[in-house]
Amino acid sequence: MATRPRRPPQDPADTLFGTVAKKNSSRDGAPLAERMRPHALRDLVGQRHLLGPQSVLTLAITADRLRSVILWGPPGTGKTTLARVISTHTQSQFVPFSAVLGNVGDLREIVLAARDRLAFHQQRTIVFVDEIHRFNKAQQDAFLPHVEDGTITLIGATTENPSFAVNAALLSRCHVFRLDPLTSEDLLEILKRALQDEAGGLGARHWVADDDALLAIARAADGDARRALSILERVADRLSPADGARISLDSVQAAESHQPLRYDKSGEEHYNVVSAFIKSMRGSDPDAAIYWMMRMLQAGDDPLFVSRRMLIFASEDIGNADPHAILVAVAADAVLRRVGMPEATFALAQACIHLATAPKSNAANAAWHKARELIERHGALPVPTKLRNAVTPLMRQEGYGQGYRYAHHFEGGVVPGETYLPEAIDGTILYEPTDRGDEARIRERVAALRAAHSKARST
Repeated sequence: MATRPRRPPQDPADTLFGTVAKKNSSRDGAPLAERMRPHALRDLVGQRHLLGPQSVLTLAITADRLRSVILWGPPGTGKTTLARVISTHTQSQFVPFSAVLGNVGDLREIVLAARDRLAFHQQRTIVFVDEIHRFNKAQQDAFLPHVEDGTITLIGATTENPSFAVNAALLSRCHVFRLDPLTSEDLLEILKRALQDEAGGLGARHWVADDDALLAIARAADGDARRALSILERVADRLSPADGARISLDSVQAAESHQPLRYDKSGEEHYNVVSAFIKSMRGSDPDAAIYWMMRMLQAGDDPLFVSRRMLIFASEDIGNADPHAILVAVAADAVLRRVGMPEATFALAQACIHLATAPKSNAANAAWHKARELIERHGALPVPTKLRNAVTPLMRQEGYGQGYRYAHHFEGGVVPGETYLPEAIDGTILYEPTDRGDEARIRERVAALRAAHSKARST
């Protein structure tokens, strides 16, 4: 049977990065963010927690002993740039691989070349996979044996939480490095470099930028270096000779009238903001709660999702400490469905503030969990005969309903010493009211009832 010929080891110039380098060798026509991308470790800005002189990552790069890693962070924080810097520091063959354009067949070719390279030239192969979270489980599994046996060293880049986006088996064989959003100071340094760099930046135009203009760009970029440089480039492209080679705050505001918030309704940031919203309400901080709620709405999240979270919260975290809380949440939901946005924002804000400032109790939630645990432990215990519904003569003959005492016939509507739980779990306490809000009154009543029942049973 004929065998498929193996491709020769890939030349660096034939890789994705090599092609980009050739295309942009003159640096004309490429976006400013691409032209200003650092090529040496010393030129990287930010990520001091990862790139300090004695950090694990820096030492591994400079010693060319990097093992498989996952670079995790928001867009524009330097994941691809760091990978390119690694490519200039390593004696290994560096092969970029796109999770969007590549497939398992392409990976097989890379692995075959890597094996030959290791066997005949004792040279390692580093495979850089951008947006590794876009690979499905089968595609990620294709990397696993080759990472495990050392055929390739993997560098994966992702904006998604690797705990969810990368297979556990592959993740366990990689060191995860988290890249944080760049600070305003980091972005200001990057912007000033671009204004001064005559070869790749805007230095040849001799632009002068006001400090407040650069700060406005840094804030609008929201920790993203690529976005910051893109804004600067757009601002510069819009300037006319009448502007006198000056980038002012007005020119920035004119070019960037509205910047979308960093928010992915299906990604980690969505769940981070939702978590902050719920925890702020639970922590009784109305200022933080309304802020996070508006973050969701401003970023385009579904208002019904926000309303649904408040409906759940009203019972789960407030319960009987403020029985009106769920009514307020239901009313806000009704306003949203009847009136729509943006007018329903007022009702949502009112409900958010009410829930945040209401006394808190998770006693009902805890009681529900305890009840479920009892059922899981004991199974379906039989209903006490006295509590069964005697609707036929045979049922009455079997004793259904016998011994049941009607509560309204007793003082206070309570039968002294009566039990309603199955015999096997009689006396178990599931609901423990707090001393907060309206539940304090419930707590006193429940305590008195339980004491009375206990006394009646002991006599």
